Amino acid sequence: MGVSPTRPCRIAAVALPALLATGPAMAQADLVNLSLEELGNVVITSTAKREQRLGDAPASVFVITADDIRRSGATRLPEALRMAPNLQVAQVTTNDYAISARGFNSQSANKLLVLIDGRSVYTPLFGGVFWDVQDLPMENIERIEVVSGPGSTVWGVNAVNGVVNVITRSAAQTPGTRVSAGAGNRERLAALSHGLALPNGGGLRLHLKHTELRPTETANGTPVDDAGHMTQAGFRADWGGSGDRVTLLGNAYRGRRGQPLPGTVAVAGSRFQLGAISLSGANLLARWERPLPEGMLSAQAYFDRTAREVPPTFDETLEIADLEVQYTRRPVPEHQLTFGANYRRSRDHVDNNTPSFAFLPKRLNQTWPSLFAQDEIMLAPGLHLTLGTRVERNDYTGTEILPNLRLAWKASPRHLWWTSLARTVRAPSRLDRDIYAPAEPPFVLAGGPNFQAETAKVVELGYRGQPLDALTLSATVFHADYDRLRTQNLAASRTSVFFGNGMYGKLDGIETWGSLQASPALRLHAGFTRLWPRMRLRPGVIDTAFTLAATEGAMPRHQAQLRAAFDLPRDAELDLLLRHVSRLIVPDRTAFGEVPAYTAVDLRLGARLGAATELTLTAQNLFDRGHGEFAKVATRSEFGRGVLLHVRSRF
Repeated sequence: MGVSPTRPCRIAAVALPALLATGPAMAQADLVNLSLEELGNVVITSTAKREQRLGDAPASVFVITADDIRRSGATRLPEALRMAPNLQVAQVTTNDYAISARGFNSQSANKLLVLIDGRSVYTPLFGGVFWDVQDLPMENIERIEVVSGPGSTVWGVNAVNGVVNVITRSAAQTPGTRVSAGAGNRERLAALSHGLALPNGGGLRLHLKHTELRPTETANGTPVDDAGHMTQAGFRADWGGSGDRVTLLGNAYRGRRGQPLPGTVAVAGSRFQLGAISLSGANLLARWERPLPEGMLSAQAYFDRTAREVPPTFDETLEIADLEVQYTRRPVPEHQLTFGANYRRSRDHVDNNTPSFAFLPKRLNQTWPSLFAQDEIMLAPGLHLTLGTRVERNDYTGTEILPNLRLAWKASPRHLWWTSLARTVRAPSRLDRDIYAPAEPPFVLAGGPNFQAETAKVVELGYRGQPLDALTLSATVFHADYDRLRTQNLAASRTSVFFGNGMYGKLDGIETWGSLQASPALRLHAGFTRLWPRMRLRPGVIDTAFTLAATEGAMPRHQAQLRAAFDLPRDAELDLLLRHVSRLIVPDRTAFGEVPAYTAVDLRLGARLGAATELTLTAQNLFDRGHGEFAKVATRSEFGRGVLLHVRSRF
């Protein structure tokens, strides 16, 4: 059932005075008291796969800090990612999101690599991320590093347009018990975390989180079958100090969610009633690091098992094992060398439950071995050249070469100019090669037996600096040439279709953001992106699925956001987020619709109840009765005003 738009306002009217009346001083999170200059010294690992200052990273990097997450009121990872101006985050239903960098967005977006504590969460089924199962406790996140642009040399294929690296806090940093609970008109959640001290300065953290999401409605008030719930439990253990360091962490989850409208699906002329999707999985990761006199030696291994039952179409069980070894050393002061090897293996089993389509073969084992090397060379004081390449093999297209060149000029301690050239690849997934309809010949959809890797050649020019004590700026302009992009082609016989590489094109863009300490009690953050896509079909290609129109249409030509963080009297906090997204074009077989541009305002008001308890009220889409963010108007969810009252306590 829908929620009256006036009900959230009544909840807010009751809760706001109570929050403003709270008294004791608010204990700040780890990064809240850092100056803008100190924030530039935050250590990141995503651009060079080693620790470096954000202010020295020659890439388009935006860091979402733990305090940014706390002050946003976000309870789920996709909502926290809205703060990154170099990402497009579109909510499709209460569970589903379309998230990408630099365009090419969809619910099966496949050009953004996402890692959680070094574990890649992309699925070889379609090369993207199932966002409905990435439900970790937000209080345990230390930072999120969002890199837009190619990252394949460091991270491998599929890091085409960006990398999202989620890093949780060391267990040694979170002793004691933390309890969190929230309730609102869209969701309810509860989380429990307990930290223990281990010998030699180590720590162990256990956590449990349960989330329940309420259903949404379409623009005409039709209920959407997208309610769901998820329970996740996990642990993290850390040992070591100046010598060997060891991290062991694991997670397990189970949940259930509805399949949204339309309530039937038509595949090859047959129609079926959809049922609830069952989700479960578990993962275990171990990482070892040993500092050496001239560098660092590290090894990481993880195992990840996921299961997804999607009635009545298919059930999938996927197991992935991954092993990586890396060695970093500085043989002479002018060179920083990094070498590494990675071996990844998957075992995928798909039960095809309908005669209308199938993944064939239903059982498939794949491997991805790779070697990479990178040299960061100091040409002169303040001038650095980075040369790197990765050689990676996949079972579909063989060996891919992924080179990268970066030049960085530190004109002064406060100003960094950089440029880069890169070739990057999106390897085929099972969705590109192995999907057929119907399940037995003769096929109407005959897979993609000759589907090749998508490629991109990217040039970037960027600046990051602090022109004034109270102001930081980052700006990047880029040009990308894409080739062999996916299309659904009409076969020469005109009796079937197949997946091919029938599209190519160019994409120009600019992304910029900055922060201003306007006063001791007010910090402002602003961001803006603009895209100019020019996609084309190869001569003779008949694109039966309007892929070209869908690709360009899913790119918002511009996005803008403004965040304001106020420190109020009596140690309360007020945070505002204003975001604007331009319209999207939605192609159909009979017409072209659109997702209208929208502007949303989110508000968070927080205060302390005693020394260790925080009470917050978060209101989303404060002045908006409802807007859609993705997909066709007949079935897309509309998101109106939402309110969540959240309490966190530490013991």
